[in-house]
Amino acid sequence: MITQAPPQPEPPLTSHQSPLTYLNVRHTIRSWLLTTDHKRIALLYMVSITLFFFIGGAAATLMRLELLTPQGDLVTSETYNKLFTIHGVVMVWFFLIPSIPTVLGNFLLPMMLGARDVAFPKLNLASWYLFMAGGAFAVFSIITGGVDTGWTFYTPYSSTYANGHVIAMAAGIFIAGFGSIATGLNFIVTTHKMRAPGMTWSRLPLFVWSLYTTSIILVLATPVLAMVLTLMALERAFGVGIFNPALGGDPLLFQHLFWFYSHPAVYIMILPGMGVVSELIPCFARKKIFGYHFVAYASVAIGVLGFLVWGHHMFVSSQSIYAGMIFSVLSFMVAIPSAIKVFNWTATLYKGSIWFATPMLYALGFIGLFTIGGLTGLFLASLAVDVHVHDTYFVIAHFHYIMVGGMVMAYLGGLHFWWPKISGRMYPEGLAKFSAFTIFAGFNLTFFPQFILGYLGMPRRYRVYAPEFQVLNVMSSAGASILAVGYLLPLAYLLWSWKYGKVAGPNPWRATGLEWTTASPPPKDNFQTTPIVTEGPYDYDAQAAEEEWEHAHA
Repeated sequence: MITQAPPQPEPPLTSHQSPLTYLNVRHTIRSWLLTTDHKRIALLYMVSITLFFFIGGAAATLMRLELLTPQGDLVTSETYNKLFTIHGVVMVWFFLIPSIPTVLGNFLLPMMLGARDVAFPKLNLASWYLFMAGGAFAVFSIITGGVDTGWTFYTPYSSTYANGHVIAMAAGIFIAGFGSIATGLNFIVTTHKMRAPGMTWSRLPLFVWSLYTTSIILVLATPVLAMVLTLMALERAFGVGIFNPALGGDPLLFQHLFWFYSHPAVYIMILPGMGVVSELIPCFARKKIFGYHFVAYASVAIGVLGFLVWGHHMFVSSQSIYAGMIFSVLSFMVAIPSAIKVFNWTATLYKGSIWFATPMLYALGFIGLFTIGGLTGLFLASLAVDVHVHDTYFVIAHFHYIMVGGMVMAYLGGLHFWWPKISGRMYPEGLAKFSAFTIFAGFNLTFFPQFILGYLGMPRRYRVYAPEFQVLNVMSSAGASILAVGYLLPLAYLLWSWKYGKVAGPNPWRATGLEWTTASPPPKDNFQTTPIVTEGPYDYDAQAAEEEWEHAHA
């Protein structure tokens, strides 16, 4: 992206000096807890969601150990129910949904727009406090006995019969949801009101488009989740007949309200990942993104259609066959804008000067895994097939190919891409590539056998299973151990690089975004002077021509 503001000078960072100095992080803890700097708030979120990731991962580890043998001889059925509830709740609401928007979005959005901060810095800090307060309720629920409802809290079991601190867990999600609403509102206003001169809507980076669409979904959908969890808590605490048929309630009402939020929540998780990949592909293919407007508007289309497909979760819940047919068609339609993105990324790669750096490996891994997840989603959108594989491991495999194979790969790709900007340091490239390959291999070994398990009829949420399923379950558990190693490696070498890594400079990737025109790490106000935008966000063709001319005349 070409601007009239000159690049900021590289800070005098020595090989033995921590980049933390340039973010003023050697101040007191109080300065951290009261900061309104969007970059420091992003780092607070990064630490927080990493902790929750390991809580959810620990629950998953115990589940996979239990599933090594068909007898179910490690934990009791009730404990197993609590384990998959912990895993689902923590991973969905305290890692997958907030990770890219709150970490990469918070850190990068103002810089990508040429702004000094988000529109409401104090609200930004308040959103982190709401997130942490919600997490505290969830952790309290876990350490005082857990919850055995599953992450979907289906009624009337959750509202009447379930064991554990269901209301405390629901309160945690409720509070964290308001943090998400605050973040979404902040991003919407920032995108509308704080763009640099010349930053028109057709010059917005595609990551900003994805954050903008995600923010709208957060603001519109999250209140529905808050409402349904409140109604569930009222029925559980006071016996009000809302969802329990014995009290005159309707359990299908809960499913309609819950999935009206929770299917758009899938796009809250995956749209930011798509935005990250849309930044990585043109940079490491050294080409302008193919069909910029199609990719941008596809994000908006996914956001709109995402609100219209919640009923495909209820094909076997006594829903009208006519409603099922409509939701089936709409579910096929939502795949179209997703396919547009995949085709445009592929076209961007065509005849590109591809650089297989670590972020690019994660982007390519995202495309492969997301494509498998998307294609298997079409099976679940089909009424007849869904009846067969509903509530089996096929659904688990599909969901994880989208969420973990897609979103987590994108998060790690974005983290490696912008790590030099965040820390001012480079990480060990060889180890990072090894980690990317390990994660890709471990993920496929973990979850691809689950497609077969589900098709053969193994139900989800069961710790005891037929002996003929053991081989596939052992493969899945072995893959999970490889996947765990792949996830632990970035934590180790990124922390190491924060102090000992090679100094990165302002723009080690020769990328074109505004965030690369300032120092690494960025100063408190991001830019010395307000940049003026004169070109689109992915002018790599002109940059490649300039590099070729310089090489020819060297």
